[in-house]
Amino acid sequence: MNTTLVVNSKGGSGKTTVTTNLASYFASRDVPTTILDYDPQGSSLAWLQLRGRRGGRVYGANGAHQRGPRIRSIEMHVPADTRQLVIDAPAGASGLLLQEMLSRANCIVIPVAPSPFDIYATANFVKDLLLVGRIRTRSIRLAVVANRVRSTGPVYRPLERFLGSLGLPFLTRISDSEVYVKAAEAGLGVFEMEDAAPEREELTPIVEWITGEPRVVGSAEAKVIGLPQQRWSERARPLLYGTDLNSVTRPG
Repeated sequence: MNTTLVVNSKGGSGKTTVTTNLASYFASRDVPTTILDYDPQGSSLAWLQLRGRRGGRVYGANGAHQRGPRIRSIEMHVPADTRQLVIDAPAGASGLLLQEMLSRANCIVIPVAPSPFDIYATANFVKDLLLVGRIRTRSIRLAVVANRVRSTGPVYRPLERFLGSLGLPFLTRISDSEVYVKAAEAGLGVFEMEDAAPEREELTPIVEWITGEPRVVGSAEAKVIGLPQQRWSERARPLLYGTDLNSVTRPG
C-alpha cells in the first residue's frame, strides 16, 4: 500500500480537491483505492456519496474522532487490498493527530492557496514538519502544489525559493477552474471527465511524483516545475532553527 497524506495547517487550501482527484485517477485505472478522511466536515466522504456507482470504485474510511456509540477503529478500517490510500487531513492538524497520520504516510502533498498569509503559514508548516523525527527516519517524501491559482503571477516565487533551499519539489499549479467544481458536484474527478484536458495536465505532475512513473521527457503534456534537488538537511538547519524564513516574505 502506498499512502499519500494531503495536508496543510491552513484551511481553504483545497486539500479535498487534491484528495478526490488523486483517488479518482487511481480508481479509473482499476487500482484498489481508499480515501481516509480525517476532517470532521467529511467533505471527501460526501464526495464519495455523490459518486455512488459512477467511475472506478473508491472505498471510504472515516478517521475523524467519533461522537456517540460509533467505534472509530471500525469507521476508519482500510481494506487489505488497498494499493493507493489517500488521506484527507483536517485544517490545523497537530500533535498526536498529526503523528497518527504521519505514521501511515509514504509521501506528503501540501496544497497552498495564493495569498501571502497562506504562503507564509505553509512555509512555517513545512519547517515544522521537517523537524518531526518521523519524516527523517521513515524518509517520507514531501512536495508542495499551488492551488486555486488565477494567474501566472510571481506570488509563489518566495515559496519556491524557500522550498528550493530545502531541496523540496514545487510540483504544479492548479487553476481556479470551474471544472473542479463540476467534478466535485458529480462525485467524479477530472481524469474521468471529458473536456478537462487542461485540468488533467495540471494534476498529472502530482500523480507522476507519487507513483514515480514520469511520462516520456519531451511529451507535449510533460510539465513539472523543477527545483534543484539536494538533501534538505544540508541547508535546512539555519532555516529550521532560526526565526527568519529568508526569502519567504512575512505578510503585512
